[in-house]
Amino acid sequence: MTGGDPEADVPAAVALELERLRGTVEAGFTRVDGALALLVQRNDQTDKQLDDHEARIDALERTRWPLASLTALAAVAGAVLAAWQLAGH
Repeated sequence: MTGGDPEADVPAAVALELERLRGTVEAGFTRVDGALALLVQRNDQTDKQLDDHEARIDALERTRWPLASLTALAAVAGAVLAAWQLAGH
């Protein structure tokens, strides 16, 4: 770099390569940071969707339980009516 002594050019060449390497590493970290931010955002969206689905399933389960009870009640009422009619009326 100085044009004279090759050994005097070595520290300057090393410094230049280290600066290039630093730039490459910084660019890589920037890409990794961007990818991690995207993953965090997607994870947050997935968590929100999961919470929404759990709330919807809970609502469906709350409205569903009376149907089984009503079906059992109707079956018992039918059996009582059938037994009453068989008994003689």
